Amino acid sequence: MVEITGLVKVYPDTRALDGIDLTIDSGKIYGLLGPNGSGKSTLLKCIAGLLRPDQGQIKVFGQRPGRVTKAKVAYLPEIDYLYRWMTIGEIINFVAAMYPDWREDKVDELLKNMNLTKEQKINSLSKGMRARLKLVIAMARETELVLLDEPLSGLDPSSRGKIVDMILSEFRSERQSVILSTHEVGETENLYDEVIFLDKGTIRIMDQAEKLRQNHGLSINDLFREVFL
Repeated sequence: MVEITGLVKVYPDTRALDGIDLTIDSGKIYGLLGPNGSGKSTLLKCIAGLLRPDQGQIKVFGQRPGRVTKAKVAYLPEIDYLYRWMTIGEIINFVAAMYPDWREDKVDELLKNMNLTKEQKINSLSKGMRARLKLVIAMARETELVLLDEPLSGLDPSSRGKIVDMILSEFRSERQSVILSTHEVGETENLYDEVIFLDKGTIRIMDQAEKLRQNHGLSINDLFREVFL
């Protein structure tokens, strides 16, 4: 699905990505793990086509990120982009009009699972409820690649649990891959098929999740703590 070679992204005050080589295969959930500032969000934005690399190459479904690939990728940003003056139904209709792969038949089911209704105003929702809505919007599309940037950050335990459950239940393993960026490893590690530890713009560790557990005799969460804390 994704092939990355020699990826470099530089901001005025930092080298956010420093020579990333990475292949994302179909049918897997990838944990993109690292502390704040490790380059996780920048990497996802490059794959989504929102940032251009300064060096190196990215191919998404065999093409450079752009208009064609954006239509095939569902991207959930860390920022809260929801218009607060809209209702949930209005924001759903707004987003649905942008994507031909929108699954209208799934939206009501996903909203119900997240304890949300179309009549609710965005400005009346808690942070956790808005995070659930953002995930509904990402998972309601018929995409082969889903990019989730810190979907659990700063949320209450109930919302974190609902989000993890939805990722697992809606993942279509026969033809889809998910890249989940987070530093909330304990609650998400059972999702991962593959794990990527990103540190200061470089890949520190990359392997199958189960192989890492066996080789290190640690959970992914404990290994994360050993590497980064």
